[in-house]
Amino acid sequence: MGRLRERGGPVMGAAKGSAAMTKKPLKKPSKTKTKRPGRKTAISATKRPQPVVAALEIDTNERIARALEAIAASLPGATPKGQPENPLAQAEAFVWHPGGRLIPVPRVSRVELSLLKGVDRMRDILTENTERFATGLPANNALLWGARGMGKSSLVKAVHASVNASPEVDGNLKLIEIHREDIETLPVLMSMLRGAGERIIVFCDDLSFDGNDASYKSLKAVLEGGIEGRPDNVILYATSNRRHLLARDMIENERSTSINPGEAVEEKVSLSDRFGLWLGFHRCSQDEYLAMVQGYCDHYGIKVAEDELHREALEWSTTRGSRSGRVAWQFVQDLAGRKKVRLTTKA
Repeated sequence: MGRLRERGGPVMGAAKGSAAMTKKPLKKPSKTKTKRPGRKTAISATKRPQPVVAALEIDTNERIARALEAIAASLPGATPKGQPENPLAQAEAFVWHPGGRLIPVPRVSRVELSLLKGVDRMRDILTENTERFATGLPANNALLWGARGMGKSSLVKAVHASVNASPEVDGNLKLIEIHREDIETLPVLMSMLRGAGERIIVFCDDLSFDGNDASYKSLKAVLEGGIEGRPDNVILYATSNRRHLLARDMIENERSTSINPGEAVEEKVSLSDRFGLWLGFHRCSQDEYLAMVQGYCDHYGIKVAEDELHREALEWSTTRGSRSGRVAWQFVQDLAGRKKVRLTTKA
């Protein structure tokens, strides 16, 4: 037993020793005091963005003020900033600025009406329609559509100049061009022109719509169907390479994807129906092309033998791959440069 105790003594002692070691207090980790955000820090945090908020408020107020000015400028009878009381008295032709201003055009780029060859029927119809409108008689909106380079826009400008110079009109017929991308502001322009003493042709060159462009709906409302309607002193002339002003694939997509294809196509095609007068322009023949070239040469005094002139003109059209009034004019410009003849356009 003694031996056992002797043997067990150290064991028990070791156990006690280990127990004693485990009973020693462990060193507590030093508590790092984390500063919690108090009231002072919260107050300071809220105070910091005050200049930003003030700047945002000022910016918002400026935008509201600009929007109110734009609305006021679009009201009937309102005169835009920097615009004279009667802006239409400054010139006979203008370009519409979407900001609400009419920019006078002191010299219109146009050709003489007599120089437009191969469009006699369209010329007579448009001239008669414009004369009726200029003298206060009923007239239709006109859509000039067809082949490119055949003088659609040139005819509009030439007819305006011819009718405006007549004694019955005496310069009271104005021409205002609106760009295709500004067509959504057409209602603003119409409200500005309503009640003016002048007769006004609003002209849009190369009018067409693609994809999901919905601005054609505002044009439909202005032409016909809106509450106010088109002003009595305003008529719209537009040119386009497309008869219905919309791309063919745009119409085909509506026909293939809509629930009622007929109604969808009718809704899009109905825009061109707002124009009571349709004038189609087709590609000219070789004789008409040569007549255009000869007319330009006679008008500007370019002296060339007829055989040589025709040969060079046909060669020029072959290199261009088409015959049109635009190609004829480009050839005459090249010929005049080679012959050292200046082309002076009459005002």
